[in-house]
Amino acid sequence: MKNLLLAFGMTTTLLAPVAAEAFSTPNGVRVNSVDELIFEVIPKSSGSYDEFWCGASEYARRVKGAGWRDLIYVVQGRGTSVTTGRRSAVQFTLSPGKVGVAPPPQGWLALGIQPGDRMSVQQARRYCDRSPVRSN
Repeated sequence: MKNLLLAFGMTTTLLAPVAAEAFSTPNGVRVNSVDELIFEVIPKSSGSYDEFWCGASEYARRVKGAGWRDLIYVVQGRGTSVTTGRRSAVQFTLSPGKVGVAPPPQGWLALGIQPGDRMSVQQARRYCDRSPVRSN
């Protein structure tokens, strides 16, 4: 019995840092830290534009302490998650110069989420307020 309690105590101690780094939005989007500068937004399913930007905004504000006017930059567009292996994830940063992200050429048509795309924390937060349209 003593060994069982010791094993349980060690397991919970080892898992505590993992749980502390996990972050989820109210709609179930996970956000994991890739390193000090890059974080990855991982939706439950394939993910929508809204889910990626909402997750980035919530993480930047609540975990990284970003201000409403701070800019969030896309490091890597939709691809495989490096932290979970899931097929749909987008990587973001608040420090584009330190990770080598340059703004994409500006044009009239932009499809999807591309490296260099950016918006303020406040702009991205607006995507959290959108609810899916349901028809009966």
